[in-house]
Amino acid sequence: MIVEADGGSRGNPGPAGYGAVVFDAATGAVLAERGEGIGRATNNVAEYRGLIAGLEAAAELGADTVSVRMDSKLVVEQMCGRWQVKHPSMQPLAARARELVRAFQRVEFDWIARAKNTHADRLANEAMDRQAGIEPKVSSAATPAKAPSWTGVQGEPTRLLLLRHGQTAMSAERRYSGRVDVALTDLGEAQAEAAAKRIAKLDHVDAGTPIVASPLSRTMSTARAVAAATGGEVTIHEGLVETDFGDWDGLTFAEASARDPQLHTQWLSDTSVAAPNGESMDTVHRRVRKTRDDLITKYGGKTLVVVSHVTPIKSLLRMGLDVGPSLLFRLHLDLASLSIVEFYPDGNASVRLVNDTSHLA
Repeated sequence: MIVEADGGSRGNPGPAGYGAVVFDAATGAVLAERGEGIGRATNNVAEYRGLIAGLEAAAELGADTVSVRMDSKLVVEQMCGRWQVKHPSMQPLAARARELVRAFQRVEFDWIARAKNTHADRLANEAMDRQAGIEPKVSSAATPAKAPSWTGVQGEPTRLLLLRHGQTAMSAERRYSGRVDVALTDLGEAQAEAAAKRIAKLDHVDAGTPIVASPLSRTMSTARAVAAATGGEVTIHEGLVETDFGDWDGLTFAEASARDPQLHTQWLSDTSVAAPNGESMDTVHRRVRKTRDDLITKYGGKTLVVVSHVTPIKSLLRMGLDVGPSLLFRLHLDLASLSIVEFYPDGNASVRLVNDTSHLA
């Protein structure tokens, strides 16, 4: 397969985004497109993010040999090992790209002129436009832009009722709780029951409504409360598990900051940075995007209850809004809150509700 990737920044650094496209090497057919706004970043960071997205898409499609074409001389030379990666912001991105490269049998990198990289460039610019609230223009040579959520939607949506778990002892103490398995408190159980009663009264919810949960105790207890109220059954999806906070799991914000001051500060503003021995928000977003695709494949056109954690729910809302990672730092989700997002078969999406806690009053 052929991967063409690009990235840009309107200000360098400034509002940035990337684009990547995967072609069938034999026919030239477009197999996958990726484009996303990434908040404030440099051109080079955006270009690396485009490369990573393209390689991930090729891997998901089952490629074993990949030809990468980019108009970034810097990225091509660094990935070929001829230039060093000196800037701290690009080192983890280069490491991630190399990790992806090692999974293929063979990967070749070629520099191409910008005039020959128009497809990826267009996707990057459309992503930056969407991030800025500008609807991309449609041209005869371009993929049609997504219509606003109030027009152009086609087909029955897959409606996700996104429920965050109830209170735990760690959430009450405002501690990072990722993969640590902690039970609901008495208040958390009451919150789960209240949310469950609310969900049971919603349209399109009955005993046949699927309930899909993260495998951790706090989400499973919350999901079982929903099942008791609706008569439904709970299934587990590992992709809905919370972020792995690594060595920060169980620590407060202040404790994590004191333990790793520089890394913690970076982590708070750069979604590609991982907690020590943990995973980055970008990794979580990719995992949750695949989970969303799994759920749509299995339950397309239905309403389902998704019981999960803060970061996976924010990631699903981010997909629905088609916005960059800055949403993760600007959106608050309360315990046992309900949000609703719909994904349409034509690629449109609609966020219907965010952080509703009226059932807890």
